[in-house]
Amino acid sequence: VQLVESGGGSVQAGGSLRLSCTDSGLTYGSYCLGWFRQAVGKEREAVAAADVDGAKIYADSVKGRFTVSQDNAKNTLYLQMNSLKPEDTAMYYCAARGYCYISVGLFGGDVGFGYWGQGTQVTVS
Repeated sequence: VQLVESGGGSVQAGGSLRLSCTDSGLTYGSYCLGWFRQAVGKEREAVAAADVDGAKIYADSVKGRFTVSQDNAKNTLYLQMNSLKPEDTAMYYCAARGYCYISVGLFGGDVGFGYWGQGTQVTVS
């Protein structure tokens, strides 16, 4: 299993980026897939996740601006990021695990995510 992120870059505040995460070793649709980020000097935080049953969850800081989606036929997870802010600057990672209980209110952040990509940098100025 090797998750590979792409789509990061530098953008001005208010701009948009779309991150992608692909892997040929996972059967998308059978895993909970999440986007996480870590800014310099800060702890890693969950940004968004899409569960096996279709439930989705977003960090309060990105609600209404970011959208997580996946194309199971292409084994690709996306994160559409609009209205970007300087505080969104971070390394963004995708990760996968089994069912992550979003629909029952028990999503536990990065707990249980065993597969991780190398990350893609997003810089907003």
